[in-house]
Amino acid sequence: MVERVPPPSAQPRSRLRILVASGAAALALTAGAVVPGVPLGAAPQQAQAADAGGKTLTVAVAQSIDSLSPFLAQKLLSTSVSRLMYDFLTNYDPKDNHAVPGLATKWEPSADKLTWTYTIRSNSTWSDGKQATAEDAAWTFNKMMTDEAAAQANGNFVANFKKVTAPSPTQLVIELKEPQATMAALDVPIVPKHVWEKVGDFSKFNNDKDFPVVGNGPFVLSDYKVDQYVKLKANKDFWRGKPKFDELVFKTYKDQDAAVAALRKGEVSFVAGSPALTPAQANSLKGDANIKVNEGPGRRFFALATNPGARTKDGKKFGNGNEALLDQKVRQALFLSIDRKTIIDKVFQGHAVEGQGYIPPRFSEYAWQPSAGQSLAYDPAKAGKLLDQAGYELKDGKRVGKDGKALDLRILCHATDPNDKAIGKYLKEWWGKLGVGLKVECLDDVSVPWYAGEYDLAFDGWSVNPDPDFVLGIHTCAALPAKAKASAATDNFICDKTYDELYKKQLAEYDTTKRADLVGQMQSWLYDSGYMSVIAYPNAVEAYRTDQIKSITTMPEAAGNIYGQDGYWSWWSAVPAGSGEGTGDSDSGSSSTGIVIGIVAAVVVLAGGGFLISRRRRTTADDRE
Repeated sequence: MVERVPPPSAQPRSRLRILVASGAAALALTAGAVVPGVPLGAAPQQAQAADAGGKTLTVAVAQSIDSLSPFLAQKLLSTSVSRLMYDFLTNYDPKDNHAVPGLATKWEPSADKLTWTYTIRSNSTWSDGKQATAEDAAWTFNKMMTDEAAAQANGNFVANFKKVTAPSPTQLVIELKEPQATMAALDVPIVPKHVWEKVGDFSKFNNDKDFPVVGNGPFVLSDYKVDQYVKLKANKDFWRGKPKFDELVFKTYKDQDAAVAALRKGEVSFVAGSPALTPAQANSLKGDANIKVNEGPGRRFFALATNPGARTKDGKKFGNGNEALLDQKVRQALFLSIDRKTIIDKVFQGHAVEGQGYIPPRFSEYAWQPSAGQSLAYDPAKAGKLLDQAGYELKDGKRVGKDGKALDLRILCHATDPNDKAIGKYLKEWWGKLGVGLKVECLDDVSVPWYAGEYDLAFDGWSVNPDPDFVLGIHTCAALPAKAKASAATDNFICDKTYDELYKKQLAEYDTTKRADLVGQMQSWLYDSGYMSVIAYPNAVEAYRTDQIKSITTMPEAAGNIYGQDGYWSWWSAVPAGSGEGTGDSDSGSSSTGIVIGIVAAVVVLAGGGFLISRRRRTTADDRE
């Protein structure tokens, strides 16, 4: 939800992307770099001894796990772990995001594009030794189609499904109600039927009690302690090749400065930040020996979200959001009083791009900008006039409504994110000059009041996929909760018929130019509504120890992020320092040479049109936080 720091997400939890082009090509993946680490809590001098008994990569993270069930997980860390535990039908190349085989080796649609057939690989096994088959995929999708609790995280992908069957162990058939442009990019972890069919209430099962957890991804979940760590061991039988590290640990640090200190001491190999390092932290690390700071264009947006009135799918209202924010003029007035340039310069210190549309400029196919006349640029005078028009007069320095009550608001802030706190101070000052009071409420877990609708505004953010479907879908009426205060796919309780119609049209549109236009119209609607305001697109800023990590893949490879990727490439490809392994030679089949995909799959010929569809996904999923 709130990326929260996705919200997952899209990964966002982000999700996918459809490329339409003519021709076909074989795909080759390059697992570039790597990040090795020492055992959890080990000092630098212990690294050599640790390597003798098995290499452990420890990643310092600021975020907590919301659930280890892929049916419920929405925070970035949680969805990232799901990607490591379970294979998806397809994946995408870290270099340019074109679709590559996952659990499926190929996929093709019928002439009317309403039936899709996937060939399931025969060399994927679950970690308990059983074969992974099409029946596992069919069961996963059918469970999401028939059990609302199982559809919480990724239900948008199956909402248009009519029927899913497995005619044979290697053939999966999905029948659609209407064409769906995301069929080559279904961002859904496939789970083992023989394990999950024993689960009772999917809304309460968090998959965090019995270890090791059965999976078929590059790593197997071996242990978990709430707000302490997640441990995964390398899956030696992973079909793409065994990871170079024997163990991967995500260690929780509520204090980001403490995480940076742990990196300096060699207690961890990698620091992701929350989700990024602050400029001060990054600058302080740049002079340290054996530490590399990685920075690339971000796939996240940093935004303010207003409470439009929490409600359930059947229209029942709940929560205590300030009713003043139901007025579009009030919402727009607040956003007109935000000096984005100051935030970029003073808070992000240049490590971000000023926000405009909902999709980050990194994804140029769908990026959008408001017109000059539409722009809600910094204009306090205009903001004051809008509040006057809305009936909030300025009396003795305070905006007062017709009911005589002062306009005082609350904003949810992530206690672990220093950017939230810093920007909160600016907002309090800027809105104070406007006559609007603001209380900044910083919490370790903002999801509790968020789902309860007990907020006025909130700092919001999602990891966005090259394909925007998921991150756009969280604002549809279908994403609303079934009952009050229940967790749901919705980001901010937005529900509008015009927006929903545009969403349906873009989902059914295979022509990328036409689809991009529809996505632009959706962003324009979101912008004008005033329900959300994108403040910035922060860069991905992270750091790792080069004396523990020989190489690790960024995504995109040219200049991208390591943590929170749309896939498992970084941790799967990571090579320990001093291991004697390079990125171009390996006997495990997991190096750049070993992962050449000798299949032309990833490319799907659309019958009758000569088009090829390849996929990209959300982040994760998105991936809310």
